Amino acid sequence: MEYTNLPNTDIKVSKICLGSMTWGQQNTEAEGHEQIDFALDKGVNFIDTAEMYSIPADPKTQGSTEKVIGSWLKKSGKRDRVVIASKVAGPSDMVSHIRPNLGFHKEAIQDAVDKSLERMQTDYIDLYQLHWPERNANFFGQRGYVHQEDEEWEDNFREVLENLNDLVKKGKIRQIGLSNETPFGLMRFLEESRKHDLPRISTVQNPYNLLNRKDEVGLTEIYHRENVGLFPYSPLGMGTLSGKHLDGIKENTRLSLFPQYKRYSNANSVKATRAYKELADEHSLSLTHLALAFVNQQPFVTSNIIGATSMEQLKENIESIDVHLSQEILEGINEIHNNIPNPAP
Repeated sequence: MEYTNLPNTDIKVSKICLGSMTWGQQNTEAEGHEQIDFALDKGVNFIDTAEMYSIPADPKTQGSTEKVIGSWLKKSGKRDRVVIASKVAGPSDMVSHIRPNLGFHKEAIQDAVDKSLERMQTDYIDLYQLHWPERNANFFGQRGYVHQEDEEWEDNFREVLENLNDLVKKGKIRQIGLSNETPFGLMRFLEESRKHDLPRISTVQNPYNLLNRKDEVGLTEIYHRENVGLFPYSPLGMGTLSGKHLDGIKENTRLSLFPQYKRYSNANSVKATRAYKELADEHSLSLTHLALAFVNQQPFVTSNIIGATSMEQLKENIESIDVHLSQEILEGINEIHNNIPNPAP
């Protein structure tokens, strides 16, 4: 396994992070524990979760993933062996069941942290992330930003950082991050942090994969110049970049169980996936390893969040850390990307 630090911290994390959003719905508690044990044995020390998990969001299973992590921590006694990242949900009808007043005001964040700590049976969270912006922004599959003149949100970046700072001072969280964020949001948080000596954003958890390299348009420069790490999710595009759905959606898979997740299944995404599969075949690689190794090798990536529902998938995903893509392969990837850029934003 390879390791790095969360930017601007001494927190050592594996370059592969274990995603957990299927635990408590697609995967049982026992299967979640098995995945953690296996990953830890392979050198993975980083686990990502969220208060809204498992996915899809459902009042009956909300918080179930954190509970799986909590029961593992209690059983194993290995809290000091793992780095845990979690998230507080932004305002959305999709998660209105979590609490009556969503957002990042002081009471909401305090409530979210306390409940996450209780579910995970721990005293602190290593990396605490804002799951998506409170304001109108282009995330979750939107290419462009469309301004809403009647938007009620007012600039509160300093206030949110102050709320998070209270939790840092109390020892409940160690570092902070963002998710589904834009260049504007990241720079405003960094600006307020500098001006008022408040906690600094360490990572941004955004989608990033062969079908969605949207962050390279504006955010990548910020990652480099401001020493912020990309913490990418969906590196396999919800499984599409394994190639298993090229001849139709496979039964008993995430996309067959939850057909609403169509982000990576449009015609151009399928066309690009076929091209990446041909490239992988030319170089005797699995498409999974090509896709994951591409993400692993990006210099702005802190840790690549992999997810799996089976141990076979998990093993292959973790083994991608041992795959190094040559310059020839990277040039082939970029040629396909230039022809079919970001088909699944």
